[in-house]
Amino acid sequence: MSTQIYDTDICIVGSGAVGKAAALGFAQAGLRVCLLSAGGVPVSAAPVASPLPAAADWDVRVYALNHVAHDLLSSLKVWDALNLSRVAPVTAMQVHGGGEVDAGKLGFDAYGAHANELAWIVEDKNLNQALDSALRFAQNLTQVQGRAKQLVQEVDSAHIVLEDGSILRAGLIVGADGAQSWVRGACDIGLDYRSYNQQGVVTNFECEKPHLGIARQWFVQEQGIIALLPLPGNRVSLVWSAPDALAQTLVNEALSALVERLMPYCGEGLGALRPVLPEAIRAFPLRLIRPHSAIAQRVALIGDAAHAVHPLAGHGMNLGFADVRDLLRVVKEREAHRDCGDARLLERYQRARKEEVLLMQLTTDGLARLFGSDLTPLRVVRDFGLNLLDKLPVIKGKLIAHAMGK
Repeated sequence: MSTQIYDTDICIVGSGAVGKAAALGFAQAGLRVCLLSAGGVPVSAAPVASPLPAAADWDVRVYALNHVAHDLLSSLKVWDALNLSRVAPVTAMQVHGGGEVDAGKLGFDAYGAHANELAWIVEDKNLNQALDSALRFAQNLTQVQGRAKQLVQEVDSAHIVLEDGSILRAGLIVGADGAQSWVRGACDIGLDYRSYNQQGVVTNFECEKPHLGIARQWFVQEQGIIALLPLPGNRVSLVWSAPDALAQTLVNEALSALVERLMPYCGEGLGALRPVLPEAIRAFPLRLIRPHSAIAQRVALIGDAAHAVHPLAGHGMNLGFADVRDLLRVVKEREAHRDCGDARLLERYQRARKEEVLLMQLTTDGLARLFGSDLTPLRVVRDFGLNLLDKLPVIKGKLIAHAMGK
């Protein structure tokens, strides 16, 4: 049994993209950082990987990164480490109330938002590989692989005891360990939890017609929410927020049958769809997780550990990167007499994030409920609302600016 002790300023638990970005940001700020991964091999000990080649298989898990995410990754020198030939800019978005001809419609475009792009579609593998490459060159960063067993919070510091007996001691523990966060549970932070009884079904297709950089979304009542996001070339990424029973059918049936389901919605704009080879499809559960606090003594939560939202707006990862941005800023701007885990700093972080996170939770949850209903009065009202909003440029501009993170 190892009894190694690691003394650092900040210990980050969780090695997803949000946790890696936080570790990189704090290390680049000159702080001593420990990044704890629960499984696999630490990046520093893994074989060096080349940038994701253009000919590699296409990842079915993608993110729509907004300008906040882009600016953070650029400041960390990660954006340019992506294989940008595999990144697709989103230049417009079309939202449809359903597949009917008279359904409500709402459109946004980059020109109207005074920007070149609304967002960028990035594969999970591309993003994490770029982060891993940057982490290899980070100073003041120690990567540890192991499973946490105990969290001890004290006045001046906190420490995590691993199953092998190792101790990770730091002024601040950052929980970046996902929706089922061990750190959050160890702090006994309560939460509001609700399953949407839906799964996000994801796969990729080749399309007959150019997608023109347009992200398309349909709210189809009892069938959930269908989104087709642009990928480089004539490819699109499907994200279908489908009720559990339908999701299981979609995952288990042939992709040719899935194509038939999609054609009534996208056939006119995209033409015939073909699965991207090798065929792959995945599904993951959708739920609302609202912790009662994003902080505890010597602890801050970021990413899905701090909030999990419905993916209909594509902002789960963006909220996580905004958490990193604000936590970095608060720590870097601290007074000389405060350490990284000072209670006042953590309160500043929580205040900085509260409004944006709550607004996104209420918006995505409200839209999921509104568009999930097939009651005729509600359908009429929401279609009217979409059409009306489409004709109000000032309000549309404010909405899209918020979504872009501007």
